Amino acid sequence: MIIRPTPYDHPDAVKLEDAVQLEYAVRYGDEGDATPLDAGMFLPPLGLYLLVYDAEDRPVATGGWRTQDENDEGYANGDAELKRMYVIPEARGLGLARRVLAALEDDARAAGRTRMVLETGVMQPEAIALYESSGYEPCTKFGHYRLYENSRCFAKSLTRP
Repeated sequence: MIIRPTPYDHPDAVKLEDAVQLEYAVRYGDEGDATPLDAGMFLPPLGLYLLVYDAEDRPVATGGWRTQDENDEGYANGDAELKRMYVIPEARGLGLARRVLAALEDDARAAGRTRMVLETGVMQPEAIALYESSGYEPCTKFGHYRLYENSRCFAKSLTRP
């Protein structure tokens, strides 16, 4: 597996974005995640978007982070927000999400971000388990879905002791 920085609007990224949106719709019974995102949000040094490719050069996993600072949606100065973590079903269980997560944390730390934050939902227990086992703790809700009952927000310090 190869992890490559890739623009959020690259055709392979769009393909996986469509797949994750379909999965959200199935899990939550709606039209997917309506959080406003655009490719510019993931451009270094303000963010990063990664794709994982398998041995046949097929995109199998994705994830990104974008800069957030204090605003009316509950973010704090120094936040890096994790977005679009996704692994296609046939590539799950290989540790790809954990590898992408670690790479994103390292990049956000190097960019000067002090906390990684994320929002997920109760219908994604696998995601919650990954984040909790990676040192993320529940935090005050933030972002587009902060007022939704089934939303869960987590944070992890990026500063090293």
